[in-house]
Amino acid sequence: MIKNLLVANRGEIACRVFRTCRTLGIGTVAVHSDADADALHARVADAAVRLPGDTPAETYLRGDLIVKAAVAAGADAVHPGYGFLSENAGFARAVLDAGLVWVGPPPAAIEAMASKTRAKRLMGIAPLEDVTAADLPVLVKAAAGGGGRGMRIVRRLEDLEGALAAARAEAASAFGDGEVFVEPYLENGRHVEVQVLADTQGTVWALGTRDCSLQRRHQKVVEEAPAPGLTDGLARELAELAVRAARAVGYTGAGTVEFLVAGGRAHFLEMNTRLQVEHPVTEAVFGIDLVAEQIRVAEGHALEGGPPRARGHAVEARLYAEDPARDWAPQTGTLHRLAVPDGVRLDTGYTDGDTIGVHYDPMLAKVVAHAPTRAEAVRKLAGALERAAVHGPVTNRDLLVRSLRHEEFTRGRMDTGFYDRHLAALTEPARDPCAPLAAALADACGRSRFGGWRNVPSQPQAKRYLMAGEEHEARYRHTRAGLAAEDDGVRVVHADACRVVLEVDGVRRTYEVARYGDRVHVGGIALTALPRFPDPALQRAPGSLLAPMPGTVVRLAGGVDEGAAVRAGQPLLWLEAMKMEHKITVPVTGTLTALHATAGQQVEPGMLLAVVRPDQEHGEQREQPPSPRTRETT
Repeated sequence: MIKNLLVANRGEIACRVFRTCRTLGIGTVAVHSDADADALHARVADAAVRLPGDTPAETYLRGDLIVKAAVAAGADAVHPGYGFLSENAGFARAVLDAGLVWVGPPPAAIEAMASKTRAKRLMGIAPLEDVTAADLPVLVKAAAGGGGRGMRIVRRLEDLEGALAAARAEAASAFGDGEVFVEPYLENGRHVEVQVLADTQGTVWALGTRDCSLQRRHQKVVEEAPAPGLTDGLARELAELAVRAARAVGYTGAGTVEFLVAGGRAHFLEMNTRLQVEHPVTEAVFGIDLVAEQIRVAEGHALEGGPPRARGHAVEARLYAEDPARDWAPQTGTLHRLAVPDGVRLDTGYTDGDTIGVHYDPMLAKVVAHAPTRAEAVRKLAGALERAAVHGPVTNRDLLVRSLRHEEFTRGRMDTGFYDRHLAALTEPARDPCAPLAAALADACGRSRFGGWRNVPSQPQAKRYLMAGEEHEARYRHTRAGLAAEDDGVRVVHADACRVVLEVDGVRRTYEVARYGDRVHVGGIALTALPRFPDPALQRAPGSLLAPMPGTVVRLAGGVDEGAAVRAGQPLLWLEAMKMEHKITVPVTGTLTALHATAGQQVEPGMLLAVVRPDQEHGEQREQPPSPRTRETT
């Protein structure tokens, strides 16, 4: 029997495994990097072991250090979580060689499915060898690893060699394996997967389907179980193929077999030899704890009877600290508050006041709703996200709410091209004309200790805020009866430092207000309070290119030096942060008069990277802020 378990991972998955361990009476051990010393998973574990360093390569990817940590802390089992070393057969062997229990599939099964090319051959599928124009479009994929890294869509034959070279380089950097392969790219397909659970006695369960079609950068954003709209015959076929894949490699524990469904046909993609991020929707529908089942299988217990009966529908949304309107650029800073209404499940590795750093994935939490029907589950999740308090950096919360309410999704007709078609409309900034007034009134109440009314009439008070990139002014007065709005048709019913009630044209609305420095959250809308008199020292010359996020300058564009002519949108340099590479482009057409960035340099948000003097011809054009283009790197 397992007594003490170490999770070789961080964040949300570590906290989730620890929760099950507490229920089972198992002691818990965390590992943490220096950047994660105060992270939630390190605080809630019974014991925690430091892995010196900050980056994944120094810490969570060091299997030797993790095994030593398990032995030093007295753990007798290791759970890999997902990501990092979770599908590394060498790490699994090292755990077993140290005399510890491995809560995962056999190393041989991991190896068999680790290469997508070998996995496809096991399933009787051969990759494309000699690609012709008739095969287009095609998808270049890394044979090892996943998460969209080492992946390129090719629509023109002349682009194939370049895509292969770029994918090989990225795969080698991310996984230590530069093998890539080519397969047909199916437009408008759905990403559907099957959860499998297998014991050591040869029993394999197929626990229904999941749809994971809403994706960005080939990574999932919204998942649900069961996958909607599948015929009974196709659902049975998917289950049979998944069980066949598990049996082919002698699989044990929890795993996922992934397919692309198009034209009523299933196309095998790969098998993930680990627990998936989206496993909670299967848990909700089948009423089981997959981590507990993993532990039971690792202890040698058999799966009893058949799979439990599925009940209802579950939907999960991944809440990321990222800006979807700026090519999904990740965000950093302090997460001041994270709270969701009762009735939904929240899996997170963060708590109020935690710092979102630059070294790891920007996922803050997963929010899961379960209900008797799909429509009810979708509505429940959208409502919970809309009412959630997410105070801090920009997140994808509004995008999630709008995605869940989009007709294409509510009717179950989405596919993997959903965001390609709808992103612009889904990322329209949220605005409320009363939000600046609510922020100003709350601020006035927070600063006023003795009341602001004066017997002599005075000019109205005014405060300026930035909302959705536009400046707004809120005007109000202190009166004998209290605060009053200057706008016709707006009546202040109540105002204090945290809550403002306004009546607009006979309709009363309540605004919860929270302020953190110059950042103000009014309900679900974030505002920035502007100073009355801008600081001249903070003004930048036209054409200034500022770092949009903290990170490391990994390289500069070739042949672009001071004095060179540049054009708006031209790549200038690349930043690496939060496991992604971000292309930073020239803000305006002109001449590069200064280049302050150097390869390897650490930068902070707002740091001056370069200056471009606009051409006279383009001088009247409105400059655009740097728009990073992102792709996964490690």
